[in-house]
Amino acid sequence: MASLQFHGNVDADIRYDGALDPARESDLFRLLTGLQLAMGMVPSPRLPKWWPHWLRSGGRLLAWVYCSMVIFTSLHLGVLFTKTTLDVLPTGELQGITDALTMTIIYFFTGYGTIYWCIRSKRLLAYMKHINREYRHHSLAGVTFVSSHAAFRKSRTFTTVWIMACLLGVISWGVSPLMLGIRTLPLLCWYPFDAMAPVTYTAVYATQLFGQILVGVTFGFGGSLFVTLSLLLLGQFDVLYCSLKNLDAHARLLSGDSVKDLSLLQKELLLEDSTRELNQYAVLKEHPTDLPNLCAGRLRPSQGDAFHGALVECVRLHRFILHCSMELEDLFSPYCLVKSLQITFQLCLLVFVGVSGTREVLRIVNQLQYLGLTLFELLMFTYCGELLSRHSVRSGDAFWRGNWWKHAYHI
Repeated sequence: MASLQFHGNVDADIRYDGALDPARESDLFRLLTGLQLAMGMVPSPRLPKWWPHWLRSGGRLLAWVYCSMVIFTSLHLGVLFTKTTLDVLPTGELQGITDALTMTIIYFFTGYGTIYWCIRSKRLLAYMKHINREYRHHSLAGVTFVSSHAAFRKSRTFTTVWIMACLLGVISWGVSPLMLGIRTLPLLCWYPFDAMAPVTYTAVYATQLFGQILVGVTFGFGGSLFVTLSLLLLGQFDVLYCSLKNLDAHARLLSGDSVKDLSLLQKELLLEDSTRELNQYAVLKEHPTDLPNLCAGRLRPSQGDAFHGALVECVRLHRFILHCSMELEDLFSPYCLVKSLQITFQLCLLVFVGVSGTREVLRIVNQLQYLGLTLFELLMFTYCGELLSRHSVRSGDAFWRGNWWKHAYHI
């Protein structure tokens, strides 16, 4: 049996439970990268090397043109709503002013978000690739274990639900004229030509609908990416804390302790009320190890060597998590700075419109959708950031559970 069992289901000697410890995922961000590529946030995609040179050049040019079209769609709608706001200001109509100003903020932020992720696309893809290559699938071999697959499953579920919610909120507004059978545009803004003319109406409507989809995807992508990275890093912290908790058990397991003695230690670490602390783990669940299977075919190194090797691996994992956390902060600091301003202004305008605006049923439903999505987005960023910050400082507690003092000579 290999002495260090971090990467999971790669070494044939690993005997963790198949149902509780599924196979290691090769790509944790498949859904997000596909969404990023589909909505024009990757101006330089990685194309297959077996493509001929002319096809790869054409693919890069097509990706650049598509990204430019996406950015232009968002920014030109922001400019049109800016002109609409300036036109409505002299009239003093508060509802018209707030409606136009809200859409101006939304579309300019959509343009900013698309441009930002286009500029950071290479760095973001390299960051994702590094996590896919280096993340630890489960904790070190011990009397208990956690599997990080649960964090991946939660992040994938959240991404799917959040993107669908964002798209439902904006598309329902975009298709409301079609649902009501009214020949009008979903977004009422100024145009330098007659947007309702038979020749231009279809093109303008399609552009506005595409713009609404961009709003939903851009808002959903930034939030789901932050939550996904936060959940994965919380899962890595849980893997680290379970490994630190099992340091003594790991050393005793590999050095040849009997199954009976290890079972007593397993009961002490996992089942006793005195050791069953609340919130030891943020997103993962601890499970007992199948000791008879795990004890078969051990290499039996000394306890000191096994403990030292495990501690080194825990330090490496901690450094990996800290590096990923610093990169997360660098990637999201400029984005969240503008995002916080956008959420603040948008919440103020939406609440004001909801209180003083008209009482049309469809309008109220759309306003509540935007308000609910904006409030949830604010909670999403603040809660995940706070949870990651608080959970990151608990290494000492986990280390103390591992009976390290019994092996102090080898530290």
